[in-house]
Amino acid sequence: MKALSIVWLVTGSQLLADDRPNVIVIVADDLGYGDVGFNGPCDIPTPNLDALAHSGIVLEAGYATHPYCSPSRAGLLTGRYQQRFGHECNPALQEGHFEPGLPVDETLIADVMRDNGYRTVAIGKWHLGDSRTFWPTERGFDEWFGFTGGGLSYWGTPKKGRPLSGVMNNGKQVAPETLTYLTDDFSHAAVGFVKRNRDKPFFMYLAYNAPHAPDHATRKHLEKVRHIEYGGRAVYGAMVAGMDDGIGKLMQTLDELQLKKNTLVFFYSDNGGRIQHASNLPLRGHKGMLFEGGIRVPFCISWPKKLAARQRISEPVSALDIYPTILAACEIDSDATDRLDGLNLLPSLIQQDLNSLSRRPLFWRYSMSDGEYGYAVREGDHKLVMSQYKRKDLLFDLRNDLGERHNLASKYPDRVQRLKKLIQSWDAENTQPMWPDAHGVNVQKEEAERSRVIKQSLPPTAKQ
Repeated sequence: MKALSIVWLVTGSQLLADDRPNVIVIVADDLGYGDVGFNGPCDIPTPNLDALAHSGIVLEAGYATHPYCSPSRAGLLTGRYQQRFGHECNPALQEGHFEPGLPVDETLIADVMRDNGYRTVAIGKWHLGDSRTFWPTERGFDEWFGFTGGGLSYWGTPKKGRPLSGVMNNGKQVAPETLTYLTDDFSHAAVGFVKRNRDKPFFMYLAYNAPHAPDHATRKHLEKVRHIEYGGRAVYGAMVAGMDDGIGKLMQTLDELQLKKNTLVFFYSDNGGRIQHASNLPLRGHKGMLFEGGIRVPFCISWPKKLAARQRISEPVSALDIYPTILAACEIDSDATDRLDGLNLLPSLIQQDLNSLSRRPLFWRYSMSDGEYGYAVREGDHKLVMSQYKRKDLLFDLRNDLGERHNLASKYPDRVQRLKKLIQSWDAENTQPMWPDAHGVNVQKEEAERSRVIKQSLPPTAKQ
């Protein structure tokens, strides 16, 4: 009788394991808020992303954790504010040959998923450290097909003198002549992984480099944007359309293998749209800024088995919430949970109890490389931006001013001070960046160029 009980327990446990959802996190690179159809009228065709969004929930106020690439990804994969552990800047080789990367004592979501029986894969752009210590296969991923850096030719050509800067397959160099177009190659790798692992639970991190520069596109994808007359926008649009096409193929594969219903899919952009060719409308600003255009991004979540389709919520949601939501969906109890800064979204999304999302503050900080920082906090509908671009504090009511056109700081000084105190309390738990980057220099150049262009447009008497 005892033996039968043991057999039953093992069998029951296996059934529960088989019923766990697959998980896919898809990240776009520098995609504008207004560059997907599910956020409103758009000149770029994104039928597959729109279908994914309509199969679940559009998060209208979905935020990245940082206004540019590498720190944002560090926040996503650790589920923690990147300022907690010093990964606040894009990594680059430092003097003294210090090679920066995501600290190895941080527990990535992939570590937890693999330890709990999931087959894990990282596909696409990494940008969390170039040396082997930081590679995905050292950070919880069973498989890896992609490149380590922040940017790469879409034809897969390594940077001159740096052969390991090209595409790698499980740590081995991939000959560029075997590649076609990176967006298509990454989509093909994602489809192949699903087919190979259809009979076991899997976790996929699919990080496209599209539509990040350089601006490369195929004739096939350009055909989808023939109606866009401005050449730069057309190429950018083709890069987005190529990503959309690949996501469609991945979703079709899930459907054909009868996996779609029980696959939890997140899609969002690592930060706001880049300064050239992207559209962040109706938001202010762009990548690198703490205005909404730098941090509010296209964001949706789909899980047909648990989440009702065709929903939209306007409460603020962060990429920090992805990690704890995955653990809850997969019923994983991890020691990492206590360190996470995000919320499990499932109670809010399933039960439509959105109060917890409305109440909690969200924070952002970027480094100016000289001990100065730009900050932002959103609490409810109010947002304070302590801008290093403008060298001033700006207070906005996002409910009535989504475009952040009206600075209310002088009208509500007490509110400004209260929000500043929230930032100070949050910042007390942060640390200094472990390495610098050029963001501060770029900020000053951008603002100086903006002023130059505006001044140049004025009549001669107004230029004095």
